[in-house]
Amino acid sequence: MIALYENRAAEFTGSYHGGDGRTLGCPAHLHHHLELALLLRGRVTGYAGTERCQLTEGDAFLSFPNQIHRFESVGPEEFYLFIVDPDMMPELEPAFEGSVLHSARIPGAAADPEILRLAALLVGGTSDDRYEKVAKRGYLLALFARLLGMAKPIGAAPGDSQALKTVLSYCVKNYRGDLSLPVLEGQLHISRTYISHLFSDKLHIRFNDYINSLRVSYACRYLEGDDYSVTEIADLVGFGTTRTFDRAFLKCMGRTPSEYRRRAGEQKTAGRA
Repeated sequence: MIALYENRAAEFTGSYHGGDGRTLGCPAHLHHHLELALLLRGRVTGYAGTERCQLTEGDAFLSFPNQIHRFESVGPEEFYLFIVDPDMMPELEPAFEGSVLHSARIPGAAADPEILRLAALLVGGTSDDRYEKVAKRGYLLALFARLLGMAKPIGAAPGDSQALKTVLSYCVKNYRGDLSLPVLEGQLHISRTYISHLFSDKLHIRFNDYINSLRVSYACRYLEGDDYSVTEIADLVGFGTTRTFDRAFLKCMGRTPSEYRRRAGEQKTAGRA
């Protein structure tokens, strides 16, 4: 299977898991959001791009936007998990867009009392719902500013960073249309060879695999409802034929679109029981 692009609607999700049997383990994926795990108990292997790092109690793991990442878990573990749209923190945009981390692993960050205090506040919410979003943004700014100070981001090539952001933004906005390298070259005035290099060097994924993953992510939302047939969904998300859609979906998700829809329906029925 290839890394799945996750089409996340929520600006922020935060959760604490300890004693509920939940593990960090998940397959390779990428999204526009930051993903932060604070490991309080247990051992996990984290992957960010081509980096492999062993996480132990007290470590944090931070993946930047559009960075392929995954976890291998022997679980269960105790941890906080936050998935955050970087647009919530424009003050820190230069760090997220123009830098890379020396390592996704930030040793000792999950043992830092101030980081743990902020994490608990983010999961617990505030006492006044009218100001919850404002307070949450303040906690996020404080949390990520402290993390970045511990992680010491290093500079990335500004040209590469901006070009990749432009390409990814165009792909997300136009996923239903023709997203071949020649089309992007003509629309964005960026060499197709350079675009291909950006995907292999910065995202560690082939351009075509990224496009398929992006389209499959949108297809999953349609398949969870009953408004469209599989054939209609294939066309809606930009696949030329149902056969191409089936093949790409199976590679990304490990099952066919019809199997995915059936399982989603079973889960809905079980949830209502």
